[in-house]
Amino acid sequence: MTGIRRLVAAVFVGLTLTLFAAAPAAARADKLKLAVAGDGAEGVTIQATYADGRRLDRLVRLVLTATGPDGQKVGPLQLEPQPEGQGFYSSGPVLSAGAWKVTVKAPEPYRNEATATVRARAAQSPPAPAPVAVTAPADGTSGRGVAAGWWPFAAAGLVLVAAAMGVAMLFGRRRGTSND
Repeated sequence: MTGIRRLVAAVFVGLTLTLFAAAPAAARADKLKLAVAGDGAEGVTIQATYADGRRLDRLVRLVLTATGPDGQKVGPLQLEPQPEGQGFYSSGPVLSAGAWKVTVKAPEPYRNEATATVRARAAQSPPAPAPVAVTAPADGTSGRGVAAGWWPFAAAGLVLVAAAMGVAMLFGRRRGTSND
């Protein structure tokens, strides 16, 4: 009987140690760190990682609420993960211009929230290119500089080289046929 008791005790101690060893890892995995920031326009970006710095490897449904400069409210909005990276979330253009107090909450079992002030501004488009004025140069060259006039000389040189090669081939064949 003592052998069976020892076996049962060893199994019990092994299970207990396994459970205690897994408990801190599970508790550590349940804590999230949420970094909330503006996207430079009218949206919000969120980077979610585990509290120990590991990348978020699970789908978490984050919820965003925001209060605007004139008491405007946005949300609650459920955020979906974006393809830019693990744990990256984005709201899209949901804010109007001004300073917003944004709160993002994570549901159970992660149960965390982060609040940040985000400055939203209207989306900017690149400036239109300035028009270019076309005018004739004052020196009377009609816009053609020295570099613009080189190609006729190059073409004439190529024609001369081709003609010289043709003449050489013509006379070279006649000499070769007369020796046969």
